[in-house]
Amino acid sequence: MTPAARRQAAIEILDQILTGQPAEKELTAWARRSRFAGSKDRAAVRDHVFDALRCLRSFAALGGGGGDNKVTDANTTGRQLTLGALRAEDIDPADIFTGVGHAPKPLETAEQELLTTRPEMAQAESVDMPDWLWPAFAASLGEAAEVAARALQQRAPVHLRVNRSAADRDTAIAALAEEGILAETHPAADTALSVTEGARKIRNSSAYLTGLVELQDAASQAVIEALPLADGQRVLDYCAGGGGKSLAIAARAKLAVFAHDIAPQRMKDLPTRADRAGAAITVLAPDDVAAKAPFDLVLCDAPCSGSGSWRRAPEGKWRLTQARLDELCQTQAQILQDASQLVGPGGTLAYATCSMLNVENGDQVAAFLAANPEWQLQQDHGWQVQDGTDGFYVAVLSRFGDD
Repeated sequence: MTPAARRQAAIEILDQILTGQPAEKELTAWARRSRFAGSKDRAAVRDHVFDALRCLRSFAALGGGGGDNKVTDANTTGRQLTLGALRAEDIDPADIFTGVGHAPKPLETAEQELLTTRPEMAQAESVDMPDWLWPAFAASLGEAAEVAARALQQRAPVHLRVNRSAADRDTAIAALAEEGILAETHPAADTALSVTEGARKIRNSSAYLTGLVELQDAASQAVIEALPLADGQRVLDYCAGGGGKSLAIAARAKLAVFAHDIAPQRMKDLPTRADRAGAAITVLAPDDVAAKAPFDLVLCDAPCSGSGSWRRAPEGKWRLTQARLDELCQTQAQILQDASQLVGPGGTLAYATCSMLNVENGDQVAAFLAANPEWQLQQDHGWQVQDGTDGFYVAVLSRFGDD
């Protein structure tokens, strides 16, 4: 495919996403229809689509669209987003919009006139944030809000977690290098690597397939390092999802690790991943958790806005509403309350989110402590996207009077 044909493919996919279809579904459907597209073509089209979703508002403004700044915005088209993307990259759209072969059709008169001016954007529009969310985002991050929002406009870095039960970081770096994957240590966690070259080779690499490394953001790894884990403990990952944190916990010490999720299907791949990593993890059905309590440590990686990972899943930024955020906060409060009942004497309750919003982080913990005065905060910490990781938060709690 030519560069212009790749852009046209992205336009068609974006048009479907703008009707409300999930991005991954549309990318998969396009790939199945387009057997002629090679791996580099598919990767390029995917990058064009996700770049546009990260920068939906600013690209729409540059391309002559814009409206209610939602992913289902009826006033924006894939063509406008692609035109805006080219302008943002300082690429002359006329070189792409030629109509030759499978290229986008030539620029119309109105589009040509658009290129003579640059629109003035409000701050939320220029940093690609919904208007309703920007005040809360700005209040949560203070002076760092704009730089964080601009970091969310960029592609996320690729991080690996070294399985400490199998190798140290130097050994993992050397093994990856033999397969053309270059990585370096990341300061957020002592198991973290940052991939600088060959990221697309990881899933087929021997280092990955044999459990030497796992794909996991460095801040997510740092959350696990913040937990007071020790040999002999019984640990519950209460909102396990795919089980990445369960695997990281299991590699930290000689533990009895249990994984639970209210939607058990999310954990369907965990036994295979655990076997690959040489980890012993017991998957619990929702009805079995209470019978296995108490635990020495319960981690609640709660459902959240995902604002710290919007570089990876940019649709979430545009699909989030105030009503949905309120619902998530209610769920988080209930999870904290329920999980606290599973912690044994002298145990620890840890609360984490991949969010940078105060309402989901410090405010949530403060409300729990106010309602449960027998608990106290031992430590909390936040990571922000502009520091080279996803945005994460963790709070570690204990009960007064516990030995």
